[in-house]
Amino acid sequence: MTNNIYDNEEFFESYSQMDRSKKGLQGAGEWQTLEGLLPDFEGKTVLDLGCGYGWHCIYAAEHGAKSVIGVDISEKMLEVARQQTPYSNVTYLREGIEEASFDADQFDIVISSLAFHYIPSFEAVAKNVHSYLKDGGKFVFSVEHPVFTAYGTQDWYYDENGEILHFPVDNYFYEGERTAHFLGSEVTKYHKTLTTYLDGLLTNGFAINRLVEPTPPESML
Repeated sequence: MTNNIYDNEEFFESYSQMDRSKKGLQGAGEWQTLEGLLPDFEGKTVLDLGCGYGWHCIYAAEHGAKSVIGVDISEKMLEVARQQTPYSNVTYLREGIEEASFDADQFDIVISSLAFHYIPSFEAVAKNVHSYLKDGGKFVFSVEHPVFTAYGTQDWYYDENGEILHFPVDNYFYEGERTAHFLGSEVTKYHKTLTTYLDGLLTNGFAINRLVEPTPPESML
């Protein structure tokens, strides 16, 4: 089952103070790049896996989606999403990404942002998503770069003067569970190599149109 740290009261309070929580998509460092990869939502049926506060669901509805379903395991996240979503064609479901089940050929577009590093198997997700999509459907997602999940702690190495030396990528080729330190808590993530993500797509019938490794906009640096 998907890790559910987001229903921890203390963690959720810390997360709610982040720019991406308070400002929405404009406060997310990856959004500028991700937005440029999104297809036309007009008249489309959309699924958002790991929808969190519902920002991407709201965006899809604002841009003409026929219907949108957002899935997340965190009740606290979904409570916020429901409160701030003004569209009647957006539905939120509390389920883990692995447990969620939909009909074949149900969606035109499946999106996900920064969620798949919380689940053990991307292969299983890719297989399910391919079945959910109609012919010609689109799957657009972002994940933490495997460089950042490789070592686990997700922190720089520093010298004795506190100056940054480098970011560790030890154990990059050893996939599996990692414990990251995030917002004052220990968070379970699952490291996967770039190969695993790409092969998961290709072996399950997807054609890859774009792959982007973004940096934050200068305004966030």
